[in-house]
Amino acid sequence: MNAQPAPRRRDAVLALVGNTPLVPLYFEAERLTVYVKCEIVNPSGSIKDRFAKCVLLDAEARGVLRPDSIIVECSSGNTGIALAMMGTALGYPVKILMSASASAERRQLIRQLGAELVLFESAGSYQTGIDMSRAMAAQDPRIFLPRQFENPLNAEDHEHFTGQEILRQLPGPIDAFVTGYGTGGTLAGCGKAIKRRWPAARIVAMEPAGRGSLAGECPCCHAIEGVADGFVPALMRDVPLDGRIKVSGGDAMAMTRRLHREFGLLVGTSSGANLIAALQLARELGPRATVVTMLCDRAERYFSTPLFDSPEK
Repeated sequence: MNAQPAPRRRDAVLALVGNTPLVPLYFEAERLTVYVKCEIVNPSGSIKDRFAKCVLLDAEARGVLRPDSIIVECSSGNTGIALAMMGTALGYPVKILMSASASAERRQLIRQLGAELVLFESAGSYQTGIDMSRAMAAQDPRIFLPRQFENPLNAEDHEHFTGQEILRQLPGPIDAFVTGYGTGGTLAGCGKAIKRRWPAARIVAMEPAGRGSLAGECPCCHAIEGVADGFVPALMRDVPLDGRIKVSGGDAMAMTRRLHREFGLLVGTSSGANLIAALQLARELGPRATVVTMLCDRAERYFSTPLFDSPEK
């Protein structure tokens, strides 16, 4: 009897990334259904696990990520958590540069996963952290930069995997796909995949009201963390975009609490904002329309934010 090869420690985490469910949510008050891709079931709790897996495995395959490499990235939180998790699983040290305004829970999760955390004052723009990471890489050849805001693999992975999953899970026509953007990878990749199969589908960006980078508005401190980080990322130039929907922080938090209390879905604020935009599109397109959006991350990284300031029911 042949012995089975021993599993590697990395295999467990790698196997858990992607192939997430897509489920319908029926909103009784609105009498509308929207479809949500449940990225909250990824192992670190967010859609960014996909990018972390893709970019690190690609770098290993190309010989760019070596045994002495150090992974360094600027992140508002979810990518940092995902890279910390994946770096630990693959056996690489990770250093995350994060705005000092990011929630305490995101910092704790990154540190708990064994990564080093460097906080910086962002002054409303993540370009500060990106510049820091590039300067560090110029001084230390061991540093590998995933470059989430400009790496084409970010969008390509969503095009060839996340987008294809959606198309398999919804075999009929898709009328609209809407989601917020930080790097733009999800919007660009899924948008391309959906447009290729269903050319009439509307691809729409959700943006924080009054803080929309695409609209050239002020990017400083809004309530929807991880969205519109103060500049238009390079990957957004490749989005087959049909429009934008603005969502206020207050409305996003109200919808997020509604998802918690009506549906039992413990998600973060960007998911609530996505649902506001998706319902708007469903109203415009009619009750028979198929509108898809993303549940981006879980609620535990928001405990110290205003999302959890509401009185108990």
